[in-house]
Amino acid sequence: MPPSPSASPAPSDASPGAPPATGVIVTGGASGIGAASARALAATGRPVALWDRADPAGAAEEIAAEHSVPVHPVTVDVTDTAALASAAAETRAALGSIGGLVHAAGIPGPAPVGALDEARWDAVLDVNLRAQALIVQEILDDLKAHPGSAVVGISSIEGLVGNAFLPAYCASKAGLLGLTRSLAHLLAADGVRVNAVCPGYIDTPMLRRESPGEMVDGFRAKAPLGRLGEASDVANAVRFLMGAEASFITGAHLTVDGGVTAVEH
Repeated sequence: MPPSPSASPAPSDASPGAPPATGVIVTGGASGIGAASARALAATGRPVALWDRADPAGAAEEIAAEHSVPVHPVTVDVTDTAALASAAAETRAALGSIGGLVHAAGIPGPAPVGALDEARWDAVLDVNLRAQALIVQEILDDLKAHPGSAVVGISSIEGLVGNAFLPAYCASKAGLLGLTRSLAHLLAADGVRVNAVCPGYIDTPMLRRESPGEMVDGFRAKAPLGRLGEASDVANAVRFLMGAEASFITGAHLTVDGGVTAVEH
């Protein structure tokens, strides 16, 4: 079982201006980029709550055992507005305080304009974009109470370039960048930073599930660095943006794509 909230956090490499050792909510925390981000933050001594509609208990146990910090699983659908308050309350009870959010929950929406499914469009926007705004709203007082708090949203290179077959996904990820800048402006006076990471082709369960093998090979070939990214590559960027070394960075996005968007296609 995960350690109790009273467990002592592992020592961290805290430095002057470091964020408080408050709890961090990681949505989509059961697998992929979310789980990797939670693991990276736990390695710095931050308590973590894994929010996911799939049961995140297994991932929470593994991360807690690896890093000896409180890791609390919360089964919640981030599109269920009514459930967010109770999920936040459960997180406070487990971790003591909330000083960060990583919104990694995301779903694809492969259907071009001309073949759009209205329900699927709404679902993609609800999970990828709307949920971050509503979760920040739910924990706004928590973030403001701890100067040095930070929010990181997982956008995508599809939020920077066009993809004819992913209009809902592109719209949601571009919208997340706009939301990032808006929230950064809103919360700067309270010492809360808000940034985004734009992953490229990352070897995650979602990519493998949605892409046939030859498509994955094509993704690999597009990257000048010659490989797919790993979830840990994105998690390292998340950890940086959540930490003291990024204390003068807000309203920005960091692209982690192996050089895909640096070259002409």
